[in-house]
Amino acid sequence: MAAGLCGNAAHSTVMFVKRWMGWLPTFHPYRDLQHGLSDWLGGAVHPTVPWAMSFVNGTLVLGILFRSTYHLLPGHNAVVKGFVFGIMGWIAMGLFYFPILGRGPFASHLELGALPAAFSLAMVLAYSVFMGIAFSMLHSEPGRLWSTSG
Repeated sequence: MAAGLCGNAAHSTVMFVKRWMGWLPTFHPYRDLQHGLSDWLGGAVHPTVPWAMSFVNGTLVLGILFRSTYHLLPGHNAVVKGFVFGIMGWIAMGLFYFPILGRGPFASHLELGALPAAFSLAMVLAYSVFMGIAFSMLHSEPGRLWSTSG
């Protein structure tokens, strides 16, 4: 869970920089989730709910899933394993999360070209690579952080 928390910190930093820099001002994954939940539940959903869901998902669900699959992920170090985990998560998000919210595969219906897909990739990789680094450090594998040997 601590590694997932570190990943969440990296993810939140990327989202903060996006907002601060004014990047992709019409791309709002959390607001889209809030509206989707409001439609599904038939009433207003407070803006903190999507953030809380992301926090729980990133810290608990994905943290536990990463720990459970760490030995199965390809790669010989934590950075590569985190990267692979992130790519798989990005594909799942692009093919399921965005379409469920009516944004199309990889948010293609936003008509912003590849930018939402590229930003969501950066966001997910920040999370997953930092989670992999934290996992390695927390599990006494600092030598395997960048190592290429088995």
